Amino acid sequence: MKRTCVSILLLAVLLPWSAPAQAEEGATVESKVKAVTVYADRARVTRTAKVNLSSDTPRTYAIKKLPGWVDDGTVRLALSPAKAGQIVDVRVVRDYLATADDKDYLKAQEGVQEISDQIALMDDELRVLQQELQHIQSMKVFSLEKIPRDAALKEVKVEQYAQVLKFIGGALRENSKARRGIEFKKRKLYPELSARQRKLGELQGLTQLEETSVLVTLVGQRARSATLELTYMLPGATWEPVHELRVHGDKPDSAHVASYAVVSQTSGEDWSKVKMTFSTRSSTESNKIPKLGTLTLGDSTAADRIFQERAASFNRAKQAFEGQNRLWNKMNAPVALGNQMEVYDNNFGQMQMVQTKATAVFQKLNKRGTSAHFQGDGKPTIRADGHPVRIRIGRTNMDASQAIVAAPEQSLNAIQTLRMVNSGNQPLLPGTVGLYHDGAFLGNTDLDFVAEAETFSIFLGVADQLKLSRMLDRKKSNIERGKTTVMKVAWVVTVENLSDHPVEMDLTERIPISENKDIEVDDIEVSGDKEPDSKGLLNWKLKLKPKERKTLKISYRLEYPPALLKKLHRARSQKRKSMPSKAQAYDFDVSEQIMNMEKSF
Repeated sequence: MKRTCVSILLLAVLLPWSAPAQAEEGATVESKVKAVTVYADRARVTRTAKVNLSSDTPRTYAIKKLPGWVDDGTVRLALSPAKAGQIVDVRVVRDYLATADDKDYLKAQEGVQEISDQIALMDDELRVLQQELQHIQSMKVFSLEKIPRDAALKEVKVEQYAQVLKFIGGALRENSKARRGIEFKKRKLYPELSARQRKLGELQGLTQLEETSVLVTLVGQRARSATLELTYMLPGATWEPVHELRVHGDKPDSAHVASYAVVSQTSGEDWSKVKMTFSTRSSTESNKIPKLGTLTLGDSTAADRIFQERAASFNRAKQAFEGQNRLWNKMNAPVALGNQMEVYDNNFGQMQMVQTKATAVFQKLNKRGTSAHFQGDGKPTIRADGHPVRIRIGRTNMDASQAIVAAPEQSLNAIQTLRMVNSGNQPLLPGTVGLYHDGAFLGNTDLDFVAEAETFSIFLGVADQLKLSRMLDRKKSNIERGKTTVMKVAWVVTVENLSDHPVEMDLTERIPISENKDIEVDDIEVSGDKEPDSKGLLNWKLKLKPKERKTLKISYRLEYPPALLKKLHRARSQKRKSMPSKAQAYDFDVSEQIMNMEKSF
């Protein structure tokens, strides 16, 4: 029955004896989930159990009914208080919840077979009755044909004819009555057959489901009680950060920002009223030994081997989860909820999408050397059917100031923003932000990573009181084609305040920056003799009176070989096919801009 037995080396002083053979199965102790740390693609679970220690002989205890996809390589145990005793041995054992030779399974098979045999006997009897009916009908046809022939040759008595009809009618009635009786008995057997088949199906499901048990052998300094703490990782959980930003009044000078972890899990465990922690750290990163070229910290060969073993351990757990989790949920779904599996499938699909997204976001944070841990408020209950639960992981009040920004080349809408400094004691993670103004929901926007004390801006909406335009001044723009293409470009940008109040805004334009010696950008002229920065950006802080209109002019000259431009554009197009669409929106390509401008002539 036992299929896997894994020994785990613990950092403890092992006693020279081992557990006695008669204690191999161990006394079962009840355990309860006390804390969970959720990563992008798995969870670390902490359970506690009460044990009684003895100073004269080791005792083996079993923590049972854990999911079959517990990652063996992450199992850890500790005693509290630490001086209460020592851990002698730890083993992880997996059993199938049922086997084909279990008494209950064999009894269920016999029960289904019993009803099936009864129905088969009735089917045989029905076939006999059907053949009898065919004989009776043949006799009827024969009699109907014989009577006219006899009547032509001799006198046929009415009594004889009546006796024939009575016999045939009686035989038909008896046959029909017998068939109806058998059909009635069959109908009464079908519900019982369905019930027994359902029970057998449940037991068959148990033969495919594994249960993990952790066996731990302990010895105490003296006879006393202690707390055994078990931690392990398992797949089937994920989380993503979301935020809420709330402001009040027409000109808010502060904002309340709350951060939440939206967590879902199908781990097969009951996470009821547990302490929740959320981490962006890679759950496997700490298993690696750092290396600098040929300089290694410790035995690098052993480190690589340990890392590979742990990776293989989680892969086994993940495969078991993928193969068994849906069946486990089906076995435990309440019968009254007919659509339970549909709910589970929808939740599971959504959880998989969130997991993929969270893994990519957290990996990006880890590459920049950033990882964060967040403590969830309260002790919530996380259902095992994948239903997402929202848990607050932070909140703070931040000083804020409104600002209007515009980039006419990208959009002719001026945008109302809220500028803030993250004055909280933790970073804000990339995620969706729900915007609320005076209690009204304005919609959602996105937030990038914001470190502590970092300044950031949040989209609040469109500044409708400002009208923007950006036009090519055709009188001052022209193109000359030859061995090289020479293009003179002049843009006219206008901003108009349509409101009855003065408005301040930040407006940004840009000049192309050439990183190719064959493309020249010169003769740059900008209103007010403003100079572009090293990135080619031009920034204006504009103050507009009510109904006031301002005009800005930007012009420059481009010279480039046509063939080079097409070559650059082809190479750029190929690169963009492999880039995320979000990254493309902010990626600047001078060749594409020039080609777009050429279409204007």
